[in-house]
Amino acid sequence: MRNFEFFEPTTIEEASNLLKQYNGKAELLAGGTDLIIEMKARTAMPEYVISLEKIPGLVGIEYDEGNGLRIGALTKMRTVEQDSTIRERYTALAEGAGEVGGVQIRHLATIGGNISHGSPAADTAAPLLALGAQVNIASADGERTVPIETFFLGPGQTVLETGEIVTSFECPARGANEGSQYIKQKIREVMDLAFVGVASSAKTDNGTVSDVKIGLAAVAPTPLRATDAEAIVNGNTLTAELLEQAATAASAQSSPISDLRCSAEHRREMVGVLTRRTLQAAADRAQG
Repeated sequence: MRNFEFFEPTTIEEASNLLKQYNGKAELLAGGTDLIIEMKARTAMPEYVISLEKIPGLVGIEYDEGNGLRIGALTKMRTVEQDSTIRERYTALAEGAGEVGGVQIRHLATIGGNISHGSPAADTAAPLLALGAQVNIASADGERTVPIETFFLGPGQTVLETGEIVTSFECPARGANEGSQYIKQKIREVMDLAFVGVASSAKTDNGTVSDVKIGLAAVAPTPLRATDAEAIVNGNTLTAELLEQAATAASAQSSPISDLRCSAEHRREMVGVLTRRTLQAAADRAQG
């Protein structure tokens, strides 16, 4: 690990100005579970490291029936995984957070770091897509909010401009007749990247599903919504035939690659399998 200068700003404005001042030479430090490993391996060699830990307002989970869920970007994965409101109302997100590394890692890793890193395989990306999340971004120049489906631009690339920092995530309020699930295909039980990650969310009313959202991870250059599959099932009663049609559409909308972990064909097939499973589970959970 090379020597670096360390900053601990106490405001977003200060952190943002440091990022601008040292553009291309600085990295933000949240939980550090990616950055520290990269620095030790010398795949990342920042001259300046800017910690976000002392900036107030970036940690915590809030929920109310009017505004829904808000999660600070520096909230630890273990906190997200164990929060009772998230487990009950945003189950897929609790499941996704629980898939990040081992429990020791989840006590350090943050939800903001997981998303801001821009990994196509991020375990909270598919759940946040399925739950209709918005990403709140701030800098010394102001604030803006973007839907999470527009946040990712490519592997390791996001819409964040120089000086911008993710501050929180917001999801709409959810009722008792809404359910969700996230499933990650992997080899090892813990501490493994997803071959495929699929999250589904649905609302039910007398057997009819609506407001269906399906998030896919690790099967395209960015996490994405399976909008074609969503359109097939929205407003209908789930049947085996309909689930099969949705699975086929989700597979077709993915664009996986082959790598050392598995083939593109296997990933595409598993998108269909996990779409069927998570859709059915989301509907079942919505019905209680």
